[in-house]
Amino acid sequence: MASVLIAPDKFKGSLSADAVARALEHGLREAAPHTRVTRLALADGGEGSVAAACAAGRFRAETVTVAGPTGRPVTAPVAVDGRTVLVGAAAVCGLGVLPDGRKAPLTATSRGIGQAVQYALAGEADTIVLALGGVATTDGGAGLLQSLGAVLARADGASIGPGGQGLADLHTVDLTAARAALAGVDLVLATDVDNSLLGPTGTAAVYGPQKGATEHDVRELDAALGTFVRRLEAAGVPDAARLARTAGAGAAGGLGYAGLLLGGRMCSGADYFLTLLGADALLATSDFVVTGEGSLDEQSLSGKLPVALARRARRQGVEVHAVAGRCTLSAERAAAHFSSVQALTELTDQDCANDGALSARLLAQCGRNLADRWIGGRAHEAARSV
Repeated sequence: MASVLIAPDKFKGSLSADAVARALEHGLREAAPHTRVTRLALADGGEGSVAAACAAGRFRAETVTVAGPTGRPVTAPVAVDGRTVLVGAAAVCGLGVLPDGRKAPLTATSRGIGQAVQYALAGEADTIVLALGGVATTDGGAGLLQSLGAVLARADGASIGPGGQGLADLHTVDLTAARAALAGVDLVLATDVDNSLLGPTGTAAVYGPQKGATEHDVRELDAALGTFVRRLEAAGVPDAARLARTAGAGAAGGLGYAGLLLGGRMCSGADYFLTLLGADALLATSDFVVTGEGSLDEQSLSGKLPVALARRARRQGVEVHAVAGRCTLSAERAAAHFSSVQALTELTDQDCANDGALSARLLAQCGRNLADRWIGGRAHEAARSV
């Protein structure tokens, strides 16, 4: 009996990682009903991280009410396992929780992340994981720091305004209270981007436009973040400039930078979640693996979840098959990691990127195809109506 591990990331805009896994399993079992299937919903630190942690059964979901990116309250899930708490930045201050979807590139705040961290600390958490991705903010984590007691003040002594725009008025910085709040806590910064804080590859330049920033806004935000770094140096934070250059400091609008200032450790979100959710043990008992994400492209090769999983599987001699909403990798580059790749865009002329029901049907078809070709399942029609 074949043993298959189905371990995908989400298909952004259409299906959660767990829904992707269930759809693939449905098709695979239909074609090869005696196959032993294990599902593992995965995440890489972006949207869906809390859901993936809870779907695996180890974590339980709790909800917190905190300030959203515009200051309005939002209710967001966090994942709790004993004294470990995982906070998904996207659920607190992400683009998806903006009121009416209206972007606020200059004023969106990360204050709610700090409030979620306070919630974890009140429960005596000794490990706090910040899943960094999918945010609407570019404030360098200033809101997070303020929530934890940091002083970020203008020349007149008043607190700076919200968002990256507020950093332009920054005059006085004191991180003492915020650092004390996290003393003895293992702060894990899980991300799969390696952008620094400032400059042409920094958080404002690379990610600002998708948050609604114009070219002028990007320049303003980058300059304000530069002011933040200089004020930190003037306040006696000797590693402020070095941390700003650190890979990942620009993650989640600079939340990565704030986390580093608080003593956090940066890690690959994909590898962190693979380890956290026990992927290696599951690989050891699997004949092959099915993984995937919404888009397999050049960015996937820099350590996104499917490739990170494929590397681990290769070390154990387990072949990996990929399913994606779309695939723009050349056949040669894809073959370096996957035994096969199926893209939903090759199965339909319809737009499935934002259609969960259609995506689920196509994924089930991919599951049947995998079973027929690689397990020896019951043959299905070459063309199946979707």
